Amino acid sequence: MLNPYLLMVLLYLFVAILAALDASFASFSIAPWFNGIRWLRIHFITLGMVTETLFGVLPILVANRLGRERPKIRWDIWVTLNVGLVVLLAGIPSVNGTLILTGGTLIFIAATLLAVQLWQMRSHEMQADEVHSSQSAKFYVSGLAYLLLGITVGTGLWLGWSGPLRIQVPLEVHIHANNWGFLSLVFSGLLIDVIPRLSGRPLMESRTIRMIFWSMTLGALGLVIGPWLGGSLWFTVPGLVLHLSATIALLIITARALAHARQFRVAGGWHLIMAYTWILLPVLVAPLIILGVPGFPGMGIEATAPQALIYGWVLQIGYALIPYLASRYIADEAKPQLGGNWLSLVTVNIGSALVWASIFILAWQNILHGTAYVFYVVSMIPVVIQLGQIMHGWFNEMEQRTLAAAGD
Repeated sequence: MLNPYLLMVLLYLFVAILAALDASFASFSIAPWFNGIRWLRIHFITLGMVTETLFGVLPILVANRLGRERPKIRWDIWVTLNVGLVVLLAGIPSVNGTLILTGGTLIFIAATLLAVQLWQMRSHEMQADEVHSSQSAKFYVSGLAYLLLGITVGTGLWLGWSGPLRIQVPLEVHIHANNWGFLSLVFSGLLIDVIPRLSGRPLMESRTIRMIFWSMTLGALGLVIGPWLGGSLWFTVPGLVLHLSATIALLIITARALAHARQFRVAGGWHLIMAYTWILLPVLVAPLIILGVPGFPGMGIEATAPQALIYGWVLQIGYALIPYLASRYIADEAKPQLGGNWLSLVTVNIGSALVWASIFILAWQNILHGTAYVFYVVSMIPVVIQLGQIMHGWFNEMEQRTLAAAGD
């Protein structure tokens, strides 16, 4: 069965390429910049590609862990999510409060419906005493809870909710809820589900999974509360330590499993590991910014580093997992491989390195920034081709089946 979410992923990937080209042209002064495009570009990847993928595959992954049949597509969730995305993405560049509120509300409803669906599935697991099967589901449900928070704060950024909610640094709260909460937790759950299929054995013991889950969940909470209260170190520092410890532990365990499965012979395994460079790097330089060490421009890093984080971390995880998931759940391949190739691996990481270089080399900032997005565009092309081949193969197979049925 063709998953409609993954069709939308391919659409948003095409749009993300055009948006990255726009960023490059703007940096080279070839095309004018227009209002809201930076956030629009990011949301094509986070709410577009990644969220569409997650909404499409999370119920399937949880059902597979239970040994159940693939659940039917919840069209109420699909319609609510996609209408919300279109309305929100129309509202951001025009700064239209009505569109932003409507789009944000619809996405909030869709995320709530998905969280309820996954929680109900997890409850059935627990009733059946299938403890190990429920491990990834709690990452997904907790991640979606942070997404709901991120949607609320993000929508409020445009509508003036930060004052009544007493949020001191709302943009940072929004970013932390989405990245350290939603994406970090859901990516962890995906690794727990996907890596065993590649290596032939569980990624880690249940006890280790629980420790990583609670460290990430509570760490993300501290990283959200800290800027909510104006940068309180009493919450930010413990949150950072907990989340960073869990992330590094997960990364080490994942690297060992990928090595065991010989996945470092292909680019996809390296994509998964290299991606975490771009979420750990801001964390490593944060103490230097706080201490005011010369040469580390705090404002420049806060303004620019999220671009490298989204393209280097989020998009790169997508390069590895989206083609894998499409092969598994569209083409029904028994042993799909991680996505991406050596070209996508090299170019996406060069692009992120150039974005970081543009923070420090101000004289070449526009050139470095524009060149970075050229590399990002090149890195997306192999993944577009891979997804296109998967879709094309599926359509051909369906056509042959239809012709065969008609002949009978």
